[in-house]
Amino acid sequence: MRTLFISLVVPLLLSTTFAQQFINWKNYTALKNVNDVVIYDDGLWSATNGGAFRYSSASGEFNVLHKSEGLNGNLLTSVTIDNTGRAWFGSAEGKIDIYNINSNSFNVILDIYNSNQTNKRINDLSVAGDTLIVSTNFGVSLISINSFLFYDTFFKFGDFPTNTRVNSTLKSGLFYVCTDEGIAIQKPGAVNLSAPESWNVYSVQQGLPSDKTLKAGIFQNNLVVSTDKGFSVFSNNSWNNFIPELANINISNFQISGDSLLILSQNKIYVYYNSVLNQISNTSINLSRIEFTPGFGIVCASENGAFFLNTELTEEFLSPNAPPVNQFPSMSVGENSLLWSASGKDGRGVGFYNYNGEVWDIFNNGNTPILPTNDFYYAYTSGATAYLGTWGFGFAEVNDVDIQLFNKDNTGMQGIPSNPNFLVITGFGKDSRSNLWVLNYWAVNRKTLSMRTPENVWYHFIIPAEPNSPIEGHQRLAIDPYDTKWLVCTNPSRLGLYYFNENKTYEDPADDKSDYLTTADGLNTNDIRDVVVDRRGDIWVATSLGVNIISNTSSVLSGSSSGLRISSVFVLRQQSINAIAVDPLNQKWIGTNEGLLLVNSDGSRLLTTFTSQNSALLSNVIRSLAVDENKGIVYVGTDEGLTSFETPYIKPLESFDKLFVYPNPFTISSGEKLLTIDGLIRDSEIKVLTINGTLVTQFFSPGGRTAYWDGKDDNGELVSTGVYLIVAFDSEGNSVVTGKVAVLRE
Repeated sequence: MRTLFISLVVPLLLSTTFAQQFINWKNYTALKNVNDVVIYDDGLWSATNGGAFRYSSASGEFNVLHKSEGLNGNLLTSVTIDNTGRAWFGSAEGKIDIYNINSNSFNVILDIYNSNQTNKRINDLSVAGDTLIVSTNFGVSLISINSFLFYDTFFKFGDFPTNTRVNSTLKSGLFYVCTDEGIAIQKPGAVNLSAPESWNVYSVQQGLPSDKTLKAGIFQNNLVVSTDKGFSVFSNNSWNNFIPELANINISNFQISGDSLLILSQNKIYVYYNSVLNQISNTSINLSRIEFTPGFGIVCASENGAFFLNTELTEEFLSPNAPPVNQFPSMSVGENSLLWSASGKDGRGVGFYNYNGEVWDIFNNGNTPILPTNDFYYAYTSGATAYLGTWGFGFAEVNDVDIQLFNKDNTGMQGIPSNPNFLVITGFGKDSRSNLWVLNYWAVNRKTLSMRTPENVWYHFIIPAEPNSPIEGHQRLAIDPYDTKWLVCTNPSRLGLYYFNENKTYEDPADDKSDYLTTADGLNTNDIRDVVVDRRGDIWVATSLGVNIISNTSSVLSGSSSGLRISSVFVLRQQSINAIAVDPLNQKWIGTNEGLLLVNSDGSRLLTTFTSQNSALLSNVIRSLAVDENKGIVYVGTDEGLTSFETPYIKPLESFDKLFVYPNPFTISSGEKLLTIDGLIRDSEIKVLTINGTLVTQFFSPGGRTAYWDGKDDNGELVSTGVYLIVAFDSEGNSVVTGKVAVLRE
């Protein structure tokens, strides 16, 4: 009866509280790739490939905006400030976000994003009076900054092709539109700007140095235009070269300040005054946009942050503490709640990084010379120790700040056949004897698995099930409670799943147990992406066609795979699964190409689904997952950055100590708010009592450290204002802990 009660109550509790359980969503993205900048008050706003940030020169602090804070766009391409101080951000996908810093509120305009245009990229935003001018890859749109409504959109300028890319637009009496085909200038008196004949158009045929015009400005009463082949000035109805020293040079941006012209060309900044050109800065990084105010200085966009040249001509690159790239191919969380992540392979890696909940620390061979490469591909933690596998140089073991390297020379492991020193490590695991197991992607001596004992003695193993098969492409490693090692083979001619158990005799291969599992054994497909062991000892296999569960794994020790039971998870059928993570309640977080799924412990029920449409996920394409079981945090690595959120699924305590209930007082009005009960052991039973001992309601915890109460009694009615006792006890009733909460009924 009790089992039935749990099975009925827990799903009900979960279904009614899901929306409130998952809180504190946060995004983490690389913020150094700045596409546009604008100066505002004592600071600047930057639009980046991973969101936006504001820097205050007065405080030296950064204010970061992501999707988790309210942005809709992620890859931001442009930024401007309106006359009320609101920041407007344009994105590569056509979204326009408006942020009011005073009220910390957002608005969004999705007309371009929802349009039928093929390429919706916003290249530039500017404000003229109460109008926002939007330069896009298909034309120019005019939007009211007060009502957010579109005035008009211009797709065709003179005889330029329809939907010509517009790089920027100037409104100075007339409209001046810089495109990839040349410049279009509104004819004086023209009213219907949607009509192509309302524009005069100019290209190289009329004297411009290039058709690719980038920006227009009125300098000393003349129209000047920058191109990818120098400057041009329009006077007496003709185009002439301007500033001969910059002929045939890409002038990406410029800023007019009185009688001076600040000019940006690749990595150089010039000032042009009294017909004299002077270079004032020459960085090692290419710059793309320039802004200037006399009291603040010069700010430029770059791939290394916002380049700031203050009034004393002191240079620095500004960006918040953040991950170096949006690459999270493999992550793991240690018992100290430190998140570790690899970055990539084949020259795309930038080292490895960790995050303590506040600060990112980056390790690469630039700031950590001991590292032999930046191609770190796989991350694993055991206790507070992190293991980072490289693509070609062995692995690193990190304890606090101490880094030890392991390669062919000090492990005996062999690398790929063409170069045995090129040692690729793609998996780690600890067995019941605290031995460290290391997976070799491709070993010339066919010894795919290696083991290091706590005494630092190394052993190397050949998998019996692959004596004559290709030995390339071993990835992922999971160790079950019987010390059987499960690993994936990604070699196209040998796709499938291997298992291996050495029977704890490290030098006697005669009793080794091993086999190779494929669709012939019951797998959905041989295309396997991940393998994990859950808290019951079952093996969860992520494939391109759903998930398989392998149970009865103790049968491996008998020497035959026939005793294994392989089933398919029905609720995940046909899903392309990239990653699986197990939380403290033995629930499974499933990363797919279409979002994040949560299923119950045996996979029989789909509990919830998160996508980039209904949550702060940066993308639906999920590459990796990690769970901090001590804090209930789930980390989701996507192809556009990292997202985290808090869950109630926290590792239960071993024994009761003290019960924490919050918020206290607990204000209730509709039952939508939840009281958190923290400090539970596994499978706690909870009773809510009045102060005189009358039972109000009772329920079981989901199994973790926390549970929730919605302020209702057993009849589903909200309780009255008063003080209530919260009593939790173990399944045997031998250990009890209590707490109090004041309930305020609105």
